[in-house]
Amino acid sequence: MQPVGIHHVGIAVVDLDDAIATYTLLLGGNLEHREVLSEQGVDAASIVFGTSRIELLAPTGEDTPVGRFLAKRGPGMHHIAYEVPDVSSALTDLASAGAELIDTVPRRGLFGLQVAFVHPDAVHGVLTEVVAVARVT
Repeated sequence: MQPVGIHHVGIAVVDLDDAIATYTLLLGGNLEHREVLSEQGVDAASIVFGTSRIELLAPTGEDTPVGRFLAKRGPGMHHIAYEVPDVSSALTDLASAGAELIDTVPRRGLFGLQVAFVHPDAVHGVLTEVVAVARVT
């Protein structure tokens, strides 16, 4: 897998409106996009700082991946996302290298982008996402 760069850092939050206010008013970021991703159980917002981006993730329920993360660990860094030219190829490369995958096929992420997750055990305890800039149709 050859990442193009870091696409974003995901941060789990309890209250998305409060977190957006903190990252825009206190830290000077700009709200780029907000969307509910029902299939992932999150209300997500992208905040841009120059050429860098964070993704704020609030659970839509307690029994969702981010809801369980917050219950176990509390608010904070949830994942790091790497931009790749093609998610399917990245998954093939990762599996061939022995990485444990959460997703074996891409799914729709924020902005309609293709995404997939790699198990934290494969990457020294950090949930890792691969993201392609091509939108899912």
